[in-house]
Amino acid sequence: MANHKSSLKRIRQTKTRNERNRYYGKTMRNAVRKLRATTDKEEAVKMYPAVQKMLDKLAKTNLIHKNKAANLKSSLCAHIAKLG
Repeated sequence: MANHKSSLKRIRQTKTRNERNRYYGKTMRNAVRKLRATTDKEEAVKMYPAVQKMLDKLAKTNLIHKNKAANLKSSLCAHIAKLG
């Protein structure tokens, strides 16, 4: 176990950040999954801006890579365009 105050604080901070990052990562994956499962174009168009905003925020905070966010947004846009 850690003996220094700074290392104890570092452990606390790491745990907090890890939980937060897991929550936002899982929320993002669920949102993308839900949008991909949508078959109604109007509903998908309504959902897209929220998902896009989420992806941009996560890319800005380095939770996901900016290119991954761009690729996901592009593929979701193509999915929406393909809907009837």
